[in-house]
Amino acid sequence: MLAAVLHGREDLRVEEVPRPTISTDEVLLRCRAAAICGTDKRIYQTGHNRVPAGSKRILGHELAGEVIEVGRGVPHIKEGMRAAVAPNFGCGSCAVCARGWHHLCPEYGAIGLTVDGGFAEYVRIPSIALQQGCLIEMPEGLSFAEGALNEPLACVYNGYVRCPTKVGDTVLIVGTGPVGMMLIQVLRLGGGRPIIVANRSDSRFGLALELGADHTIDYSRQDLVRSVMELTDESGADVVFIACPSAQIQETVLDLAALHGRINFFSGLPEGEGVISFNSNAVHYKELVVTGSHGCCTYHCREALKLQESHSVNQKPLISNVFPLGQAEEAMAAALTRKGLKTIIEP
Repeated sequence: MLAAVLHGREDLRVEEVPRPTISTDEVLLRCRAAAICGTDKRIYQTGHNRVPAGSKRILGHELAGEVIEVGRGVPHIKEGMRAAVAPNFGCGSCAVCARGWHHLCPEYGAIGLTVDGGFAEYVRIPSIALQQGCLIEMPEGLSFAEGALNEPLACVYNGYVRCPTKVGDTVLIVGTGPVGMMLIQVLRLGGGRPIIVANRSDSRFGLALELGADHTIDYSRQDLVRSVMELTDESGADVVFIACPSAQIQETVLDLAALHGRINFFSGLPEGEGVISFNSNAVHYKELVVTGSHGCCTYHCREALKLQESHSVNQKPLISNVFPLGQAEEAMAAALTRKGLKTIIEP
């Protein structure tokens, strides 16, 4: 089969590899769409501790496809099923997994990270992932490209669970990547308005406004704190999501939040930059709640599919480029330019 294989840092090669074989308790998925994630880009550029140096890996953890082969020990999955993939799985036996937090398991695995993923014609779905419900049947009205975007929407849903909005909350979202665009819609569904979107350029503000933002701030030209205060009658935002990997913004966030404000650090920082200056007195005197969210579990993916099925979240405008698998190297190059939002590979 054809696959885009990562041989090392910035060494992605489209080549023929053996088609996966499955055991009696596994499933073979024909991948129909896989999206390039920021994590894929970081692995491509700098590597990952779960992809040992010198090893090869087929990336792609945001994927959807159709089941073409089912092991006889998997009675609940049928051939021909259209499925989105919840890629993260845990050991299944620790206290963290017992609570359903497979993505936080110390021994977690992931399709497209610890096992080969969706930048290929076929993907083997391991038994432990199936046991944790990783294949989620898609409704007929949902395209495979949208199915591939189930995982990032699930991450957004996880952020919402950790830091929910209620009716009348003033919301600030810093970052206008795909996550920021989905956060606009999910937080608005939760009752948040007005929604303020901030970014260091204005190139995506038109789409942000179309998707439900009420105000925009280009903080390369405007003072972010002053602008937020002017838009909130000097109160600050009730809910703040940091959806960009910026230590400076994380250090500023306490000044952006209102009394009793809730803050979510959605984006992590690059390796070695995760220690910031944090004014704990602001948390104390303003009675703030500071949360983080990381990835998603199967439950989040299933809830995200409900949002997709009901068309409560519009992801179609987020798809900027679609490439065939044979042009995966060009697809990665396009994703790295950051000019678009989501780049899709269709094997």
